[in-house]
Amino acid sequence: MRLARAHGLFNLVGGLWPLVHLPSFEMVFGPKADKWLERTTAGLLVGIGWSQLSAAPTPEGVRQARRIGVATAATLLAIDLIYVPLGRIRPTYLIDAAMEAGWIMAWCGLSADSRPPLPAHRRSA
Repeated sequence: MRLARAHGLFNLVGGLWPLVHLPSFEMVFGPKADKWLERTTAGLLVGIGWSQLSAAPTPEGVRQARRIGVATAATLLAIDLIYVPLGRIRPTYLIDAAMEAGWIMAWCGLSADSRPPLPAHRRSA
């Protein structure tokens, strides 16, 4: 659950930043032509972060937090790695790329003992 909470807080804060103080966000990551898209992405990150933070402390809750965390990190990592080289977004997004890769590695690096067990209907015989 600590990983779910940490990743959720990261996503929540990352989403709140441009909603709370857009000028400082754009100073670091560059001005955006489509403010609505920036706010939409930020809002989605807030929702994702909140979902991870409020995940039930049960095996299924951890699995759900992991699925949403890996999916979100993989999506943001792909965007960073595609659009920085194309010059569409600033190289500072490579800092985010490193963080997103770190979240993926953290989720995938959980030892078998610390992973919640699969439900009976998903186990192989």
